[in-house]
Amino acid sequence: MSEHDSPYKLLFSHAEMVADLLRGFVKEPWVEEMDLTTLERVSSSFVTEDLQDREGDVIWRLRFRGGWLYVYLLLEFQSTVDRFMALRMMVYVGLLYQKIIQEKQLTSEGRLPAVLPVVLYNGGRSWNAPEEMSDLIEQIAGGLDRYQPKMRYLLLEESRYTEEELAPLRNVVAALFRLENSRDSEHINEVVGLLADWLRIPEQDSLRRAFAEWLRRGFFPARLPGIEIPEFGDLQEVKLMLAEHVKEWTQEWLEQGVQQGLQQGLQQGLQQGLQQGLQQGEAKVLLRQVERKFGPLAETQRQRILAASPDTLLEWAERLLSADRWEEVVKDR
Repeated sequence: MSEHDSPYKLLFSHAEMVADLLRGFVKEPWVEEMDLTTLERVSSSFVTEDLQDREGDVIWRLRFRGGWLYVYLLLEFQSTVDRFMALRMMVYVGLLYQKIIQEKQLTSEGRLPAVLPVVLYNGGRSWNAPEEMSDLIEQIAGGLDRYQPKMRYLLLEESRYTEEELAPLRNVVAALFRLENSRDSEHINEVVGLLADWLRIPEQDSLRRAFAEWLRRGFFPARLPGIEIPEFGDLQEVKLMLAEHVKEWTQEWLEQGVQQGLQQGLQQGLQQGLQQGLQQGEAKVLLRQVERKFGPLAETQRQRILAASPDTLLEWAERLLSADRWEEVVKDR
């Protein structure tokens, strides 16, 4: 589990986060029939026959159509693309079903309850892994496909949601996505202010503290690597801290954080960029790193970097870490 994952899981240990996830981001008719007030947390630790613990992150259940039919939500937080995620999710769901059978939690008809497997992805690269198990299996003509598993998971890729889509929503998960996609301190301050207002009642103290913990342990360290983050316990303190430190942190980020962000594939700090533009900032950073490693480039080579797309820059940055020559960074593959 990464330092980012733990506070993220803490957020989704609150029923309001899961309810807003369903209300705002699962656009399917069955959601209207869920009784979101019945959300209950379920243990996500399963023990297989070989006594190996498996963590399924966060699982909830809730009532459906007024009866005792439960829908289990399995949330798998992921910051890197896993080609075999569909297989992992199938294994997790299978272990969950074993637990349900052992605990005699079947429906009144003796069936297994439905499961919604969700992958919540916050990485820098576009998700390109198969979303259905059958897409991982070699297809053989003649009817063999009837015997292959076809389970799929629901992918929620945070970076695909635009500010125009998210800003009108009074939804705590939408606010989380806006923060993950934010590129400047003013925007961060605005969203933190909204969260502080939405969660101001005493009943929301725990979720408010969870957001503050995520910001301190997950959000700010990912964007300001190597910079000490002051202690804070509330969202109002976050706003005060931003006003006090943002100029200082921005300068330190430029001077210290760039190199570490590049080594992480430009997936975190650099992706947030500066207000002048993500592509231009990444290109200049990569150009600086290339010339540090290989010496000054010809003007045509410099312009090639400055004109490259963000996806190309990211790929070149990863190649740079192991390349011995400039040509190995930019050659077609």
